[in-house]
Amino acid sequence: MTTPAPAARRDPLGWIRPYLERAPLGALLLGISSGFPYAMIGATLTTRLAQDGIDKKSVTAFALAFLVYNIKFLWAPLVDRFHLPLLGRLGQRRSWLWLTAACVAAATVHLGALDPGADLARVAFAAVALGVAGSTFDIVIDAYRIELLRPEQLGVGSGMSQYGWRLGAVGAGALALLVAEPLGWATAYAACAAFVLPAAFVGFWLGEPARHREPAALRGLAAAWEAVAGPLGEFFRRKGALLVLLFVLLHKIGDTLANLTFRLLLNDLGFSNAEIATYDVGVGFATMLAGIFVGGILYARMGLKASVLLSLVLMAVSNLSFAVLAHVGHSNELLAFTMGFENFASGIGGVVVVAYLSALCNLSFTATQFALLSAAASIVGRFVTGTTAGGLIEQMGYVNFYLLTTVLALPGVALFAWMMKAGLVDASIAETDVRRAATHAGEG
Repeated sequence: MTTPAPAARRDPLGWIRPYLERAPLGALLLGISSGFPYAMIGATLTTRLAQDGIDKKSVTAFALAFLVYNIKFLWAPLVDRFHLPLLGRLGQRRSWLWLTAACVAAATVHLGALDPGADLARVAFAAVALGVAGSTFDIVIDAYRIELLRPEQLGVGSGMSQYGWRLGAVGAGALALLVAEPLGWATAYAACAAFVLPAAFVGFWLGEPARHREPAALRGLAAAWEAVAGPLGEFFRRKGALLVLLFVLLHKIGDTLANLTFRLLLNDLGFSNAEIATYDVGVGFATMLAGIFVGGILYARMGLKASVLLSLVLMAVSNLSFAVLAHVGHSNELLAFTMGFENFASGIGGVVVVAYLSALCNLSFTATQFALLSAAASIVGRFVTGTTAGGLIEQMGYVNFYLLTTVLALPGVALFAWMMKAGLVDASIAETDVRRAATHAGEG
């Protein structure tokens, strides 16, 4: 008797087909638009300020613009509850998607038009304005993505979203560097504003997400209170919720500190824009794509819990490569290795950690709960970067600073390992169907 061929042999392209479904492709496009504002007020603005001779403490203080992303949960209930006049007839998620896309484009153009040398304070306010627009855009995009994906698509969808985010961040960052050289920063930022278009297109292509669940209708003060207290109360009533939130706060401290200061290191080591574009952007992009692909495989084979733990360990260890580069100095080969290792680890983590954060969301409060979780994920690292990172680098030197970022990553690894052992990872997941999919991922 002939043994039936396994499904993978009957369909050699079966492993890629889930990535080609409409919802994951939509997640890819949403990610592209989500990633580019981060680059505009992150690495791109850091490079621009450093080249203009702005001191390190002032440059790292601009990381405080990212703190807007960390308090976005305060106005996320508006995205869940408030129906926009006229435009709202097209759907709760789509109307907010198009409105915030327009705001992000306008804020990007405005930031690029300002001169840091003439008025640094105005540039700071413009960066915060872009942060407000971009974080609100993120609220909508994250809710749209989670509601677009079926439970079994969370791993693939998170991977595609991370592919898109990296495409948007790297694409906008590289475009800005290349356009700024001949045409100036104002033109570069204006060109990058076009990166809002992929998300706007998704709204037309896929419509209002099928899994969108309207919260219970309330009026008056009860509605205002429920819009804020309902999502938070539902989350904190779960078993181990405080420990889950503590993990979210801790797990990215080291990674955030390292990434938001890395361009300062490259500038001080004398790397040119072309070298940064080639090795930081180019090699980093390629290895990030590989990491995202591997992350999707690990999620499917190992399950959510084991793959998250592995990614946390890899991201912690990757910070050591920053310290090695700082010790060795200007070396294109070592820069390529550093960016390859860091981005590969981040690619894996981006898939599995985002899948876990998405699984934590109740579909009645998707925007608010994911905004809370994603905001909490980087708040400590961004606050430390904006307030003390520049001073720490000047006092400790780059080598000791990046060794410190490695140590700061370890508490998050230890806490998640303990949560796994105590059963709190499974207990914290909101939706029954998502919990079932996550629990059985990797079996068989």
